[in-house]
Amino acid sequence: MASRILTLRGAPKPLNGTYIRNGPGLWEVGGSAFHHLFDGYATLVRVSFRQGRATGAHRQIESDAYVSAVASGGPVLREFSQCPKPGSLLDRVSNVVGIVSGAVITDNANSAVPPLGDGRVLCLTETTKSSVLVDPETLATVGKLKHADGLGGMMMMIQSAHPIVTESEILTMLPDLARRGHLVVRMAAGSDERKMPLRYSASSLIKCEPAPYYAFEWLPAYGSYMHVMCRSTGKTVASVEVPPFMVMHYINAYEEKGLDGRAARVIVDCCEHYGDPSIVETLVLHRLRSFGDKDVLPNARVGRFRIPLDGSPFGELDTALDPEEHGRGIDMCSINPAHLGKRYRYAYACGARRPCNFPNTLTKIDLAEKTAKNWHEVGAVPSEPFFVARPGATDEDDGVVISIVSALGGDGYALVLDAATFQEIARVRFPYGLPCGFHGCWIPDKTLPGRFI
Repeated sequence: MASRILTLRGAPKPLNGTYIRNGPGLWEVGGSAFHHLFDGYATLVRVSFRQGRATGAHRQIESDAYVSAVASGGPVLREFSQCPKPGSLLDRVSNVVGIVSGAVITDNANSAVPPLGDGRVLCLTETTKSSVLVDPETLATVGKLKHADGLGGMMMMIQSAHPIVTESEILTMLPDLARRGHLVVRMAAGSDERKMPLRYSASSLIKCEPAPYYAFEWLPAYGSYMHVMCRSTGKTVASVEVPPFMVMHYINAYEEKGLDGRAARVIVDCCEHYGDPSIVETLVLHRLRSFGDKDVLPNARVGRFRIPLDGSPFGELDTALDPEEHGRGIDMCSINPAHLGKRYRYAYACGARRPCNFPNTLTKIDLAEKTAKNWHEVGAVPSEPFFVARPGATDEDDGVVISIVSALGGDGYALVLDAATFQEIARVRFPYGLPCGFHGCWIPDKTLPGRFI
């Protein structure tokens, strides 16, 4: 869709920049419908703030998966929960060969949207084929990111859909499907070349099942482990067994010092589902679309891991605050990026007002006071609340939080909250509905003095 001027209600501290959100937005092509939320073809939504005005647009990412589906009248590549049905034995053999070679693996980049630090914006999901570059202004698909290194190879088809992005680098993981292990790689901002600081042992992930969704197994008896690596040397600092857990998104991690002033443990906070994997099944589309008055969203908490650095073999997992503070629902989180990897106080996430079948509130978690402030609107489905700091701010919560919201009547709008009070200060209404989405990014307008006037 072409960019258009949007209705801006409210008088926020004027933002100067662009917020882009990625996520699944199209679940039916040519009469063929997907079954799971994660299958939907990627849709970008943009809202730009400049000198007190707002413009917006949305657009499909023109991945090979999407383009081939439109041309063929249905999915051609394997998605999260389903894949084209083989018509013959030859089709089955070709499918196995395609899995090994990566030819039938999707590039549907419907998860993250990290900026690369040089004006380029990258869209990702869990396959390495899905590194799709887009224009942040027009949202047009530019092409694929081609790495100028020899890392990866034919059997490294999977990557983290949630890379760690800083002003200087991007850190991500590449599971090796041929050998036991993962690569942890870093790429400098503005570069196409990845470097490998470390490799650590892990189980092989490959299974020739119909689709990744059906390859998941929950085996808590096998134990769960966390490994801590030194970013500068690549050496293992700690490997501990922890209680079984179910996490799709981590919030932050930092070192905690002991009485002697030296690092004693690593604290890892996450959106944890009490070791219950049923959240994946809850996101099947027919369940999301048939909500009555039953409370079906699985419980979640801010889980806090404590990983000792003294050689102890076990780590701890507890609850950071009373889950009732955020409705026993927590996911799609963000923090002030200046506190990434450091001790912090505030996190912003999607929470719950029950009964519900999907996160339906925005919540600000105060880990010092162990309380939460919540925003809720009847029938609204907000996406990840993204924190944007005020330039020159010294307080951790001095800024705004932006979330794209799907409203009860089918409308869509961008919500702007004051990060400190968590009260609405503006909303930007789109003239059409917006689908549920996942992650976003903020790109400051370099032609203006800063993000705020």
